[in-house]
Amino acid sequence: MGKPAVACSVSLCTMKGLLVLVLVVLPCIAAQALEPVTCSNDSSGAAARLAMHHINERHHHGYKFKLNNIRSSRVEQGEGGCNVVLQLDLLETMCHVVNPKHFEDCEVRDKAETEVEADCNVELTIKDSKANVTKYDCNTKQAMTAEELVKTCPDCPSLLPLNNTEGLKSVRSAIALFNKNATNQRYYVLLEVGRMSSGYIMMSGMNYFAEFAIVETHCPIGSRILPEACKPLCPDRAHHAVCHSSSSSTSLSLKCELYPPVISSSPYAFVFLF
Repeated sequence: MGKPAVACSVSLCTMKGLLVLVLVVLPCIAAQALEPVTCSNDSSGAAARLAMHHINERHHHGYKFKLNNIRSSRVEQGEGGCNVVLQLDLLETMCHVVNPKHFEDCEVRDKAETEVEADCNVELTIKDSKANVTKYDCNTKQAMTAEELVKTCPDCPSLLPLNNTEGLKSVRSAIALFNKNATNQRYYVLLEVGRMSSGYIMMSGMNYFAEFAIVETHCPIGSRILPEACKPLCPDRAHHAVCHSSSSSTSLSLKCELYPPVISSSPYAFVFLF
């Protein structure tokens, strides 16, 4: 949250048991510094950006949000400063909160992927030329209802509840596959499920698709302890990964992006394809 964007990646894929490692190095660009927020009526953009940083830094589950529109902005002058009241429209991005990429560099989720919107009321106080967010309240909803989504994209997978039995079964199988990766030093366990969906495909039957975050534990690979019983390392020591899985009765595919511990200055993210 609020850290430099990570744009360097390593991809690892398996082809008939052969590991192929491809290194792609791209510029790692830090997000621009925040501009000062003033009591001027034309400072709404700066106030909204400060509000977005504040909201995303305190958002510890799910996905980061990005500003879509400033619906309204009001300045209430006071002694020695002012209060700024904002109404903001936000859009959910594809970046999970464990992704170190800056939220402004994250892609917004497509409507066909059950895009999520957030309506936020934010209050800021500016005193002695210093601005602070003092209050915010956000309500989230799907951009389109299930009925609207079916009309727009009848073949798109249907979103599942996060406690769906078959969906969670596919997530557990995907994590087990990840833990078989010989390059891991420790086992990983589920941190949280971000999304699950399902769809029927003619050749393979019902397919389950999941997005989930996993975290490195204290258990070394090969330990006799079941991975599910392992405790996650502290955030300043644990690697995290966000994975996308696709499974059916006959196949399981997995793509994971691995991130360094939160205090690490490593400019790399590793992408594993199974």
